[in-house]
Amino acid sequence: MTQQSTEPRTTAEDAGAGSRQPAGRSWLDRYFHISDRGSTVGRELRGGVTTFMAMAYIVLLNPVILTTTKDITGATLNAAQVTTATALAAAVTTLVMGFLGNVPLALAAGLSVSAVLSFQVAPQMTWDNAWAMCVIYGAVIVLLVVTGLRELIMNAIPLPLKHAITMGIGLFVCLIGLVQAGFVTSMPGPGGLAGAKPIQLGTADMLTGWPVLCFAFTVLLIFLLQVRKVPGAILIGIVGGTLFAAVVHQLAGLSVKDWGGRNAPVISGSVVSTPDFGLLGHVSFSGLGGVGGITVGVIVFTLVLAGFFDAMGTIIGIGQQANLADKDGKMPGLNKALAIDGAGGVIGGLTGASGQTVFVESTAGVGDGARTGLASVVTGLGFALCLFFTPLAQVIPTQVAAAALVVIGSMMLTNAKHIDWDDPATAIPVFLTTVLMPFTYSITAGIAAGVIVHVAIKAVQGKWREPGWLMWVLSAVFLAYFSLHPIESWLGMPH
Repeated sequence: MTQQSTEPRTTAEDAGAGSRQPAGRSWLDRYFHISDRGSTVGRELRGGVTTFMAMAYIVLLNPVILTTTKDITGATLNAAQVTTATALAAAVTTLVMGFLGNVPLALAAGLSVSAVLSFQVAPQMTWDNAWAMCVIYGAVIVLLVVTGLRELIMNAIPLPLKHAITMGIGLFVCLIGLVQAGFVTSMPGPGGLAGAKPIQLGTADMLTGWPVLCFAFTVLLIFLLQVRKVPGAILIGIVGGTLFAAVVHQLAGLSVKDWGGRNAPVISGSVVSTPDFGLLGHVSFSGLGGVGGITVGVIVFTLVLAGFFDAMGTIIGIGQQANLADKDGKMPGLNKALAIDGAGGVIGGLTGASGQTVFVESTAGVGDGARTGLASVVTGLGFALCLFFTPLAQVIPTQVAAAALVVIGSMMLTNAKHIDWDDPATAIPVFLTTVLMPFTYSITAGIAAGVIVHVAIKAVQGKWREPGWLMWVLSAVFLAYFSLHPIESWLGMPH
């Protein structure tokens, strides 16, 4: 069986070598195939800005995660250097995705990868070694892409599960927005343990603070604009929400602390900052032998899972939302996007920013009309500007940007109309895939559960050949993923 090419083709290309593209198209339109995908330059610019505004928080959040932990020598990372590295890596990878991948996918430091590096990897080695592990896992993913295995895996997933992944990411994105805004919080119990309610409305079951009001105002504004079919509803909503937040900030006499100690709708001091590239190129492979081959193997396996399937689910979801996927759920140009995403691990390690991966916040730009790589170029330029204008990125409150995620989540749930809910063999794995993403706060966990249950159901029905050998292999991998803790305990590894 031969594998058909899935590289993107324009209408003119499909018409044959002797055809001509419509006259009067700009080089920008021709390069990015903007008209071919039913978009406009204005939509792409707007979508790129919207995605950047929804993702700008990573420039501030990633340093918080990576500077929390000491490495095995007791060294901690410099926050200014991590901030510069975060913006630099996001700019480079997103620009590459835009120019070469030509899809509206933006990349930045994956929080799941950063968490693994900070809390599992760094305590066992130096930070320079940790960046080396990042490079290794990125190279492994690129190898999977080059061999065609990663695309085979994505194409092997049944269409209902792809729709479920889209819906699950929608709920996951919505929950992220609600949590970032403080609309939903955890309820601590006695001694800091989880109480009877793992999550609650606001604090003490009520909304508290002006920032949450700004979030609610922005969500309502965007929804109302969408109902009125106003172009650029999300971007207009974010700008309007930021202006509203600025007024509230002044009239209510709020401080940065009231906004969660992060972004606040006010500029104080200079808007220009000097980037610190102190982490660039600080990668060391020496000393990994002392950590132990088994430990290194488990770390690489964990990082690959964190970067591989999160990005896979995100790319599937965004590709479907942007109408870039065909009737079978396959996305043209997928191999390029996967290769660039894998290279993001290498770039993240070389810059000291953690592995770069496709962000679910790309859905914000897609929801605002982005369909081509031009939007990613705009987003990448936004991150490049962050190297020098970090104070401006902090003007958009996290609560306001979070509103866009809630709106996008609602849009992604429309895929439920494609599911045959009367067929338990379809509905059960779709249900588990969808709900476990937000409930476990992990895209990977949702995909893993859906794949395992889908294969198990087919086996029970006597259709064990139907899923294909690759789905059976994936099931075994995901079973190992869920069993990782007992496996590590059996091998005597620390946690």
